[in-house]
Amino acid sequence: MVEVLKAGFYDSIQDLGRVGYQQYGVPYAGVMDVFSALKANNLLGNDIKEAVMEITMAGPILKFHCNTAICMTGADLSPSLNGNPVKINAVIPILKGDTLSFEKLNYGFRCYLSVLGGFKTESVLNSKSMYQSITKQFKIHTNGVLDIISDSSNGFIKKHASIKWDDTFFKTKMINVFKGPEFDQLSKIQIEQLFSSDFTVSKNNSRMAYQLEEIVENKLEPILTSLVMPRTVQLTPAGNLIILMRDCQTTGGYPRILQLTDKAICILAQKRGGDLVNFKLV
Repeated sequence: MVEVLKAGFYDSIQDLGRVGYQQYGVPYAGVMDVFSALKANNLLGNDIKEAVMEITMAGPILKFHCNTAICMTGADLSPSLNGNPVKINAVIPILKGDTLSFEKLNYGFRCYLSVLGGFKTESVLNSKSMYQSITKQFKIHTNGVLDIISDSSNGFIKKHASIKWDDTFFKTKMINVFKGPEFDQLSKIQIEQLFSSDFTVSKNNSRMAYQLEEIVENKLEPILTSLVMPRTVQLTPAGNLIILMRDCQTTGGYPRILQLTDKAICILAQKRGGDLVNFKLV
């Protein structure tokens, strides 16, 4: 069992999301940065579908009530075990009574904490991903408890090593995109602005969508409500660019001008308000 002594800014349990329920209006949910979450599970030897903790910007304080092993990937939030700094991108042995905490955010925005065997929390519609109105909780709260399996021997660690991490993934501004269904309705001026400008990530960003601050003049007609999905870039009548993320709705009425690649949404998920991005058509 893991006891949450203090919750962070926004911590939740996520896996690879809910697939096959979108026709009922159920969002995909799941980890925002799949790339980092997969590495966290892979380093521990977990199944890639196991649930991890997604930690946003400021981390929690967690007390472990059993022996286990953990791994942290993604953003570097200066993790410490019993007050002693520990590495990210490495398997770390945990003994009963150990306390994990986080301090300064060095880079990135979302950290992923995996435990041996994954978090054994509530599963709804074949997923443990927390989402408001789907699961009992949509984020982790102070004084909560999370079930995990115990490694009574604590001998698992000997089989695994750390990895060297390429932090250019967190530094790049480039967001690769495909053309969206309404892309060809854009003018030459709009297209030039999209691919020749830097855009600033707004403070209005969440697991549902990221908004960009700069305006793209828009005279396109609204479309009939149609399918959208994570990675879709919408252009509002006011000229705002909205990039749909993992908790997005399943339909929308704004023109869908671009679609991010699988890697691009992971890069964007590690950006915060004030960071710059630019689009590259692939």
